[in-house]
Amino acid sequence: MLVGCSGGADSLALAAAALHLQRRGGLRVGAVVVDHQLQDGSQAVARRTAEVLRVAGADPVLVERVTVSQRGHGPEMAARLARYAAFQRAVARTGAAAVLLGHTRDDQAETVLLGLTRGSGTRSLAGMSERHVLDGVTYLRPFLWLTRTETETVCAAEGLDPWLDPTNRDTTLTRSRIRHDVLPHLERELGPGVAKALARTASVLGADADYLDEQALAALAAALVQPGTARQRTPQSAPEQDPRPAHLSPGPRAQREPERPGGAAPSSVVLDAATVQATPPALRRRLLARACALAGGETPTFERLAALEDFALGHGAAGPVQLAGKVTAWRHRADAEHARGCLELRGGSGSTPQQTTPTQNNPGSAQ
Repeated sequence: MLVGCSGGADSLALAAAALHLQRRGGLRVGAVVVDHQLQDGSQAVARRTAEVLRVAGADPVLVERVTVSQRGHGPEMAARLARYAAFQRAVARTGAAAVLLGHTRDDQAETVLLGLTRGSGTRSLAGMSERHVLDGVTYLRPFLWLTRTETETVCAAEGLDPWLDPTNRDTTLTRSRIRHDVLPHLERELGPGVAKALARTASVLGADADYLDEQALAALAAALVQPGTARQRTPQSAPEQDPRPAHLSPGPRAQREPERPGGAAPSSVVLDAATVQATPPALRRRLLARACALAGGETPTFERLAALEDFALGHGAAGPVQLAGKVTAWRHRADAEHARGCLELRGGSGSTPQQTTPTQNNPGSAQ
């Protein structure tokens, strides 16, 4: 196992717990320290944290220096993306079975509040999961039911001196404002236990979202058109366009995401419009979001996903509908096999399938 460690109280406490299990046998613990290079002295902090971990018994201890690019992202998301890319490299180098992350109940409560303020759906309000897989790497969060105060207590008991990240006090950042202003205000006005209740809500919604995701995968498999059946169909909005879909992967009609042979993203995904339209609303947007990813696009925002759903239902203009990740949605005319026609999600040239965000949380997503 690799512990993702910033040097803060949460991740240091997690490292101490993992190393305790290592001493009892049956578990080998390493660590990865990510230097985001966002503050003066960050290199020294990373070096000091790595040394503390080595002395405590972690092996190997990797220090990953990253450059945070904010192109297309806010500062928090940009740092998160760079951090998870570093975790992926560390796992590739070490062959670790999983990366342990020190997120706590307080972090979970903040995530739920962020989602609420952005009008998120069930998946986003479920917050962070205890286990998830991203780009082939397994992430575990064993401290989601511990508080930040409890991790600080662990550090004090172990004689560890946590680093205090100045960005955690920067209230120009939304999450920091929630942490230092909003949650304390709610606890004062509504009584203690707000953070605990929000975390419990995330847990309940997580189980619901998991079930809905499974059902959406089955619905997607049922809606996929077999390769070649739409080759002669003409898009309603572009009669002169060549509508031939590239390789489609319908897969078995089972509760799993359709496979992409060789790991390549198809340039288009074609869905039977009648099947999509008959899918219950609670599943339909999930189905369409997964189809976007299958075509090589990104998880749509609430607004784009709503526009795609209206388009799939035959409402509004003839299209096409533009989506993130260079994916375009087209409608195809009805024929003998498809009474209401087909919906094609056509990916851009060379597009690659996108994963969920590292926190499994896309605030503002309709899912």
